[in-house]
Amino acid sequence: MKQSQAFGIASLHFVTLAMTHKTFFHLLNLSSDWKPPEQAMESHPLFNIYMNQSEELQKILDLLEEKILFLKTAKVTAIDAVALFSLHKQIEEAEGERHKIIQQIENIDSVACSEELYRALLKLGYREQVRSFLKFLKAQSIGAFLIHGSLDHGQRWLLNRLVTQHIRFGTMGKMVRIELDRIGRRRDISALWREFGGRVGLGRQHSPTEIAERVFHWWKTQNVILVFHGVDCMPEGYLQELLDEFWLPLASQAREVVSPTKYQLLMFLVDYEGCVGCQDTIFVEELETTWEPRVPIKLPIINPFGDRILTEWIRTVNMEFRKLPLLEVIVINEIDKFVKEILEKSDNGVPERAFSEICDLCGCNWYEERERWLKI
Repeated sequence: MKQSQAFGIASLHFVTLAMTHKTFFHLLNLSSDWKPPEQAMESHPLFNIYMNQSEELQKILDLLEEKILFLKTAKVTAIDAVALFSLHKQIEEAEGERHKIIQQIENIDSVACSEELYRALLKLGYREQVRSFLKFLKAQSIGAFLIHGSLDHGQRWLLNRLVTQHIRFGTMGKMVRIELDRIGRRRDISALWREFGGRVGLGRQHSPTEIAERVFHWWKTQNVILVFHGVDCMPEGYLQELLDEFWLPLASQAREVVSPTKYQLLMFLVDYEGCVGCQDTIFVEELETTWEPRVPIKLPIINPFGDRILTEWIRTVNMEFRKLPLLEVIVINEIDKFVKEILEKSDNGVPERAFSEICDLCGCNWYEERERWLKI
């Protein structure tokens, strides 16, 4: 048999194999329809979607390996210079495609692990805060909530958990975020009103009444979520002024709407130092029949995770999640030893430090993943 004929038979044999998988050439060429991992995460956040993608790519990789083997076999027996050159170029191209697909598999597996870990961590702790939030939310679609605790207690994590898991339409609608650590320590509260006015599209010279009117207009057609990060940076008088001049008239006006809206009007005050919650005269903690949405709610203070909370979480993860590196560690060690290790390395269960240790055990970096997970 001539060398060119052998080369042709080898190529034809591989094409026959490839045609058994209808998506081969589509994925092999990495066309514009193929979504990179970041886009895939936004469109298909479920773990099994990632696993299906990974399995499909693995099939393509197996076919490529066989193609490379056929081409190398043909090259060994080839004599014709043109055939040798053609085989050499095809091997180079196939190996390049193999490298791309290996990278795609690794990226998808990494994103899948991250997504699964995120879903697992959403089940850890904060039960009292979630229960209190849902109790008030069931009573009214209008409310202002204080999220508070000491440093590194996951205030922002809890905020995202409440919004993404327990608010209808989640982050859809209008979202206004203000970082008070940048402007809160100024002696003039007008800095807050200027930024707030700019955030709602009114420009920087508008009164609290005008800002409240704009927010009220938004609420008629969509969810409105207002977030003030770092209220611990504000003097006590400034917080009272924010509530009196903005929230009280806004909530009162919203309560007077004759036809109830299906949308929610929520304000979150996030305290990262645990000092604002001491101002008991400002907030209510329990839902009573006399409560009105104009009065802000203080959710239970965030406490460290105890051994019971961590133990229950591990058992939940063991039952509900199938592919976390953490499960391999738990199998090797007894649960109580694992919990003890987490507590020791997280300063007795400080939430964000516990998250960091758990992420380390799963081969992830908490600080990197946090930026991907948290949207608010």
